[in-house]
Amino acid sequence: MSNQDKENSSNVNKVNNEYKRPGFFKKIYFSIFKFEKYPEMAAEGVGRALIYLLKIMSIFAIIVAIAITVQLSQNVNNGINYLEKDFPNFSYKDGILTVDSDETVKLEKVEILGKVIVNTKTDNKEEINQYINSISKEEQGIIILKDKFVLKNLVANGEITYNYKDVFDSSGSNITEFNKQNIIDFAKGQEILSFYFSFCVVIFIYAFIMYTVSILMDTLLLSLLGYLTALIAKLKMKFVAIYNMAIYALTLSTILNVIYVVLNMFTGFKITYFQVMYTSVAYIYLAAAIFIIKSEFIKKQAELIKIIKAQSENKEEYEAKENKEEKEKSKKDDKKEDKKEDKKNQDNKKDGEEPEGLNA
Repeated sequence: MSNQDKENSSNVNKVNNEYKRPGFFKKIYFSIFKFEKYPEMAAEGVGRALIYLLKIMSIFAIIVAIAITVQLSQNVNNGINYLEKDFPNFSYKDGILTVDSDETVKLEKVEILGKVIVNTKTDNKEEINQYINSISKEEQGIIILKDKFVLKNLVANGEITYNYKDVFDSSGSNITEFNKQNIIDFAKGQEILSFYFSFCVVIFIYAFIMYTVSILMDTLLLSLLGYLTALIAKLKMKFVAIYNMAIYALTLSTILNVIYVVLNMFTGFKITYFQVMYTSVAYIYLAAAIFIIKSEFIKKQAELIKIIKAQSENKEEYEAKENKEEKEKSKKDDKKEDKKEDKKNQDNKKDGEEPEGLNA
């Protein structure tokens, strides 16, 4: 291998080593703290940007699923404590629930369920309707009767009735009877852990799908805003490049979103205009990246103009130097020609003169 080939190979290796694709966590760091890295990450293509997005959403969904499962566990424990100490004995057999209480049991604002009303002694439709109407349109709740329960929530915008027997048959559990102690033993035993795990998996899948669809819509909206920003900045950029950068620009907003969701879940903490803040933070990141690209473009243009100007000046200096050298050379040639002419004239003059001795 010649020295030239070795030098070319060394230069190629140097170029290849100049940019190494950052890992996932490095990309998170760059997305939050290094605006200037956005063009490099966007240049990797839509595929890698979407893979990054899916990884972010996976982490988001895992955290949300764990948080919801923990909250469910806490609510179950609280419910079991209440059931064990304060709730009357009950039993279920062949589709009929029996609660050992002559009075209606009413619980206000139970976690997840809302308002709970229990009466397994009545079949009176008017009385049941009174229970349903006692739960306002702004509330959710459940009415537990002897052979069914009525669920009222904001999503359904009304009430839905389920028969106990139909629920157990459709679930494939084949439960025909249980009592209060069976429920307490189940909730305190090891079997509840498999239930929590299954619940967590279901919530993860649901959260992953819902939040991924939501953030893809956010990314598209953010890309349109970024494209308009690039037009205003008079910077020609492909929409796909802006779309890739929009994905990375949503990193901090997504992290803030998952923190907010968890805080809201456990503390009830609310931010009225969180969605506005969520979009604004992402747009600021994307706009900053676009203007950095614009700034770099202007710098490169200025450097190019300087190079062209310097080349023009060097060319003028070179041409002036060449003209000067040509003039000097021409002068020297003229002097040589003059000397030759003078010498020729002198020789002719000498040849034309006669010697003095010949005239005597």
